[in-house]
Amino acid sequence: MRTGRHAAALLLILGIGRSGALRGQPTVAPSPETVGRVRGENAGNYNVVHSFETGYRFHTVDGNRDRYRSDVNFGNGLRLLGSNLTVNSKEGHGRWFDELVLQTQGIGNDPYQFASARLQHNKLYRYDFTFRINDYVNPGLTTGTLGGHFLNTRRQMQDHDVTLLPSAPFRLLAGYSRNSQAGPGLTSIQLFDSRGDEYPLFTEVDRRQSELRLGAEARVSGYRFVVLRGWQRYREQMPRRIDAPQTGAISDDLNTLASFRSPESYNGDTPYWRMHLLGDKKAWYSVSGRFSYAGGRRHFLLEELSAGAERRGLARDRQILVNGSGRRPVSSGSLTVSLFSPRRVTFANHTAFHQIAMDGDSSYREFNNATLGVELLRFQYLGIRTIVNSSDLTFRANRWLAVYGGHQYSNRRIRSREGETIDTFTGVTEATQTNHLHAGLVGLRIQPVRPLSISVDSEAGRSDKPFTPIADRKYHVLGGRVQYRKGPATVTAYSKAAYNTNSSSLFVHSGRSRVQAVDASWAARSSLSFDAGYTKQHWDTLTGLAYFAGGEVTGDQSVYTSNIHTAYLSVRASIRKTADLTFGFHRVQDTGDGRGSPAAVPSGARPGSMAAAFRAAQTFPLRYQSPLARLSVKVHDKVRWNLGYQFYHYKEEFFTSRNYRANTGFTSVVWSF
Repeated sequence: MRTGRHAAALLLILGIGRSGALRGQPTVAPSPETVGRVRGENAGNYNVVHSFETGYRFHTVDGNRDRYRSDVNFGNGLRLLGSNLTVNSKEGHGRWFDELVLQTQGIGNDPYQFASARLQHNKLYRYDFTFRINDYVNPGLTTGTLGGHFLNTRRQMQDHDVTLLPSAPFRLLAGYSRNSQAGPGLTSIQLFDSRGDEYPLFTEVDRRQSELRLGAEARVSGYRFVVLRGWQRYREQMPRRIDAPQTGAISDDLNTLASFRSPESYNGDTPYWRMHLLGDKKAWYSVSGRFSYAGGRRHFLLEELSAGAERRGLARDRQILVNGSGRRPVSSGSLTVSLFSPRRVTFANHTAFHQIAMDGDSSYREFNNATLGVELLRFQYLGIRTIVNSSDLTFRANRWLAVYGGHQYSNRRIRSREGETIDTFTGVTEATQTNHLHAGLVGLRIQPVRPLSISVDSEAGRSDKPFTPIADRKYHVLGGRVQYRKGPATVTAYSKAAYNTNSSSLFVHSGRSRVQAVDASWAARSSLSFDAGYTKQHWDTLTGLAYFAGGEVTGDQSVYTSNIHTAYLSVRASIRKTADLTFGFHRVQDTGDGRGSPAAVPSGARPGSMAAAFRAAQTFPLRYQSPLARLSVKVHDKVRWNLGYQFYHYKEEFFTSRNYRANTGFTSVVWSF
């Protein structure tokens, strides 16, 4: 009878897996409490452990439902919230397999579904499978008076990996992966000139990527070598259109869009090689090396047909064709050598190389029926080569003191070449920039008494020619960590500060970040435990702005400030070994720069220097909190009943139309045969 029941459980899981209804990890469910025997039950030559959690989800939303769907997205209905099935041969010598593991979460229309499977015979084969579904909703930011962009897609990901002769010194590897994203979206376009109106466009997202890989792994004399050959293929279709004539964002002007169609495709292939070497010899040294090369090639085509009237009421009929191809070879490699001395000295040297290049040809052709025509041909090349070398030395003076230090050097060269032909004019522009970075690291670890450990580290770096105005140029980082652990109690405090200053011919940029955190956990007894923590994160940046607004403007600046406070509390209690109660609370608040409205001038800015249109983007104050509770009651050794509830409250201070409150919950039964 037991064999029959376990076979039924196996068929149930396999049937669900084939249905494709798989989701990721929910917030409150599945429940962590287990049922049945911890060591499982015997069925013939196998040991079986299994459990299933089936239940019903419910929710209510008050406020911006699209924002709720972007953050949480749980709905109503029956679910297989979680399941687990593990079958192992008793002595590792099964006839057809030695291990079978099946797991699922969120089956039955949760927004995040997940399933995994592993089937293995210790001497012959191993098969690993994962499948995920992610329902993604993005309400987008408000743009002008159009009401914002929108995206509602489903992403499906699956991976298959096969290993032949898993216990042998020589193994064969094979795998296949597929990733797809599809669904409707809303975007916008401005026509027919720089002062024209904006129109909403409907688009259908269709992105697909697949990968096939073959390889082998060999282990000889303490060394492990892996070589993998793979082929990736990417396809994307993003057609945009309007279904009816549009008057645009401004209804009282002369702009109209009578028709619009723009089929757009992007596709390519990327064959690649990957190699990995790892060796440990007599516990006094280790060697690790990696190398990879990918030769990607992409093709794109955009054809746009539009007809309507421009801002003066004149008819416009525009046709645009953009097509081309590009190559993107990428190569990277690294070698790490570590030496372990019996005299408590460890030395490690790491050298890495990375190079990426993009080159190709494209053409732009625009035809306007008002006799305005432009043809532009362009060839572009961009290559980035980076070499990094770092060395670290650690000295353990005694049981309670260790010091370490290191140095890193990187050399990055960026080359670009652009060729352009407009009518009879031809020109080529080439540029090269080389950047050198030197960074030093020093730190120490102290353990004056066994329950207490302290670590402090600092890093400083100097770069002569950073590539962007906000990249690291003159920076330093200082951090520390203190932990006290004794018996059932643990307290950890952490602090880190990073400062960077960069300047170029156009901008002066400075950025500062500071993080302080404290976490504590205490198991008062076997039936009662607490976890709590608080984190404060501060960021502020001051950066010059250059833009065109009736002419070139270079005197403005961006001042962005963020102060994020995060706190959490979790309590778990067991009542007479019959019921388990969990309570949690999580709150996140960004107080911004302290201003009361988006149009106010933030602290630190020069009054009147910043355009009013930029002020709302200088800070983003908001609050988010979510209390939750879960009750799990033991009905039988193989049955538990669960009830869970979670509340979400999201509030933006400046853009209240995106706020919402939501109540979510579930009731379920965890059971095993």
